Amino acid sequence: MASKLKRPYIHVVTCDVIPGYNIKEVKGLVWGTTVRSRFLGKELIALLKSMTGGEIKEYTNLVNEGRRYVIERMVDNTRALGANAIIGARIGTSTQTVPGATEIFAYGTAVVAETIKRGK
Repeated sequence: MASKLKRPYIHVVTCDVIPGYNIKEVKGLVWGTTVRSRFLGKELIALLKSMTGGEIKEYTNLVNEGRRYVIERMVDNTRALGANAIIGARIGTSTQTVPGATEIFAYGTAVVAETIKRGK
């Protein structure tokens, strides 16, 4: 079994600063998107659950899986630019693309951040 190379960690934050780091260089906008369709079987289960109230776990799982996927895509784009962090990250959804589908997107600013060196 081939070993996976460890990829450098990418900081992803929603604020415009990373505590303990200086922003050395701004690389630019990065994003990730996906459009997820609902499976008919899960759609029927979700419809029945929506009539009784409560969380619709089928949709929750669909959205959470999509969010993880778009963040991974955004991080891959950040690495491709030679950056090591994303500031101002945002995640959103839209149902306006295709009937029965949900678009999930993430975007932010790729930057090169370096640790602030403290005096001894």
